[in-house]
Amino acid sequence: MTAFLTLIIVLFIAVAIWQMVKIFDLAQVGASNSQVANDKDNRLNGYLMMGFLIFIYAITIASFWYLGDLPLVSNAASEHGKDVDNLMIISMVVIFIVQTVTQFLLHYFAFKYKGEKGRKALFYADNNTLEAIWTFIPVIVLAGLIIYGLFTWTSIMNVDESEDPLVIELYAQQFNWKARYAGEDNTLGMANVRLIDIDRANILGVDESDPNSQDDIITTELHLPVNRPVLFKMRSQDVLHSAYMPHFRAQMNCVPGMITQFGFTPTVTTQDMRLNPDIAEKVANINAIRSENKDEIEAKGQELLYEFDYLLLCNKICGKSHYNMQMKIIVETEEEYNAWIKEQKTFDNSLTN
Repeated sequence: MTAFLTLIIVLFIAVAIWQMVKIFDLAQVGASNSQVANDKDNRLNGYLMMGFLIFIYAITIASFWYLGDLPLVSNAASEHGKDVDNLMIISMVVIFIVQTVTQFLLHYFAFKYKGEKGRKALFYADNNTLEAIWTFIPVIVLAGLIIYGLFTWTSIMNVDESEDPLVIELYAQQFNWKARYAGEDNTLGMANVRLIDIDRANILGVDESDPNSQDDIITTELHLPVNRPVLFKMRSQDVLHSAYMPHFRAQMNCVPGMITQFGFTPTVTTQDMRLNPDIAEKVANINAIRSENKDEIEAKGQELLYEFDYLLLCNKICGKSHYNMQMKIIVETEEEYNAWIKEQKTFDNSLTN
């Protein structure tokens, strides 16, 4: 009913505006209706262009002033995170400089060379110097960004397996994640979605006959030891998903029928990240909002206070519950990790008859 009344009100407002326009047109009888702009029109448009230039500069300055604190480029929790952040900052600085200069030239020229009666425009058929400038400068800048980005990407993706990284499989399905640890041999057993056997609790399709699979550990929560390289192997059971861990600057598609991978070294424990001033401020703001909606939150049976955790998210729209596809990541000391992993059941002990 509310939607219907809103539609009726919008319709009435549209009709009223239409009638006002008709009245305005009737009031202009006898006035000039020439479609050719005169000097007054050109001056007005020139001033409007300069006014709009001032407006967009003011908005830019205000955005930097009020929104310029960007915690998402200051709280990287992986070894390669700073490289990714530097690439982002450099790209944004270049874009900002280009935008500032080009917008000034665009609006200033529109004002300076506005139409005036009796004034003729000077036309250049071509200008080789200008063509060279606006061709070579973008080529050099973009080539520099691309080459820097390529080297950064290569250094991130070339996982040094001689460092004996912890091997973990991330298994995506609509709409949840599972993690499979490679166990004491640090080698994942073979797996295939055709081997899924719900009756035996083989939910990931792990090959029961593969010796390497017997000590694998399947969990619904991801624990990582700090300062130890981790190599993720990724699979999808159904559709295209994307494993996204924002604080670790890590993202890789999970593609049905193939295995993809991504590796990084976590450098900040969950507990230390909770003490980060940016994170602490963000958590405080969230809890202030949640406190204002205390009754509604508690009625849903949810915890009132939010506590920061690293998250594994799906960054591909994979279906109606895509928004809910996440898994907690806990980064802890090596001792805490070892104590946790010892409490988990191995694959051969988790199967049911």
